[in-house]
Amino acid sequence: MKRQRVAVIFGGRSGEHEVSVVSARSVMAALDPERWESVPFGVTRGGAWLTPEETARLLNAGGPSFPGHGTLLTSPAALAALGRCDAAFPLVHGTYGEDGTMQGFLELAGLPYAGAGVAASAIGMDKALMKALFREAGIRVPRYAVLRSWETGEGDDRANRYVEEILGYPCFVKPANGGSSVGITRVDSREDLAGAFAAAFAYDDKAVVEEAIAGQEIECSVLGNEYLEASVPGEVVPDRAFYDYDSKYSATSRTQLHIPARLAPAAAEEVRALAVRMFQVMGGEGYARVDFLVRDGHEVVANEVNTIPGFTSISMYPKLWEASGLPYRDLLTRILELAFARHERRAAR
Repeated sequence: MKRQRVAVIFGGRSGEHEVSVVSARSVMAALDPERWESVPFGVTRGGAWLTPEETARLLNAGGPSFPGHGTLLTSPAALAALGRCDAAFPLVHGTYGEDGTMQGFLELAGLPYAGAGVAASAIGMDKALMKALFREAGIRVPRYAVLRSWETGEGDDRANRYVEEILGYPCFVKPANGGSSVGITRVDSREDLAGAFAAAFAYDDKAVVEEAIAGQEIECSVLGNEYLEASVPGEVVPDRAFYDYDSKYSATSRTQLHIPARLAPAAAEEVRALAVRMFQVMGGEGYARVDFLVRDGHEVVANEVNTIPGFTSISMYPKLWEASGLPYRDLLTRILELAFARHERRAAR
């Protein structure tokens, strides 16, 4: 069987650049060499696309990020190399990669690609749109409010009063578009709000303010196109007040993972069913990690869907499938097979 060339695209302009590079290294090392040939495409912090040769040199040098400025349109050699690939595995976390923009480009290029499509990716990145969609579908979500940067001007107390009337404290302020807990702040009093808004608006013009729910942090992996499957749920026990960036990625983090999650069987089955339902509501295909909060051991509250979760071999998404009987290498092959199947189904229309 001839090996198929897989463009592994990573890096990018978001605050999750380094996480994306780590995910890509892991995926390329684990892809079945008898089925797939990994072709690396680094995207610099400034938006320029690097050729596979340039990317490989930087990876071999061991750097955690790719410097440089430009745009996709100023990267003709990288585009030509991409055109010689059979499929793409986008691993650019956050904006300009996970938000539908990368997926739209790959659709225009006619290249099969792993993961969710344009609409599901855009919804999955925008927490405000996602929560509104889930609420419309009758799925329980935390109480929340949405504010734009121009609604929280200095000396204007209306935003503070609005948050207090709708939610109260404690609450969380998050950039509407983003991931890996970048720009998220726990707010315990009015004095914390100004700094929390500043942190969120450093990444997006829109912020989601959400009630703090005391409960277990539960994650579930989903996989499939027309027919979705859910993994066993896992539980995250952060080593601090909430599961922030350092708690997720710091070498000194003492965050604990419990796989399977410490849930009663009925709650675990509800999590699995709801994970599938949430991804279906978004129109999702391919794969995603779905996050929940479980209050008092039984009340399952939908948090969010991550359409390009962390993908190292120790990340929660593949670990949950490993515990469900699907090893990492086979999981990657399954994801690429789903990409080709979706592409062929659409091409037949």
